[in-house]
Amino acid sequence: MTASALKDGPRVGPNAVIQLAAALDERCGAAVTDAVFTAGEVLAFRRDPPTEMIPQEIAIRAHRALYATLQADEAEAVAFEAGLRTGDYLLQHRIPKAAQWLLQRLPKPMAVDLLLAAIGKNAWTFAGSGRFTARREGSHVIINLFENPLATNPCAWHQGVFQRLFERLITARVRVEETQCCGAGASSCRFEFDV
Repeated sequence: MTASALKDGPRVGPNAVIQLAAALDERCGAAVTDAVFTAGEVLAFRRDPPTEMIPQEIAIRAHRALYATLQADEAEAVAFEAGLRTGDYLLQHRIPKAAQWLLQRLPKPMAVDLLLAAIGKNAWTFAGSGRFTARREGSHVIINLFENPLATNPCAWHQGVFQRLFERLITARVRVEETQCCGAGASSCRFEFDV
């Protein structure tokens, strides 16, 4: 991939790699983190963490290298923790405290609909070139990422992000599950949960 393609192509939020590195460091140590980022040819992003949106290709390389380098269960645990950390970052720095306060006090169906709408408006930051849809059917929520560029089968990073946002803003009892994945040939990465 050329430098201009990286510069001009779809972008995602830097936490896709920053929090992956942090979760790897904590769980596996710096040497393993360096090995994963070296395998993904993104070590420069480990050494000099990005402060702006990054080409989705960088996140793709880092996440695929994670699953290629570690055992499947370990890679999934790291990716999920990175997703939780990304959710924490969003809650701390991107979602206004007044909006959080309001979501926590509104009737649950209204709060869920508002949160899904907000996530949809910002989906490009975690879905890149993929397409986001979401709907609520009573207390059941279905989120789809079509043509998800970060699909890793399973998509534990996305699962962790959704888990953290809904457990902190809607109900602590939520458990997000990925029920199908583009990485396994499905039409979308589908996340389902009850609120």
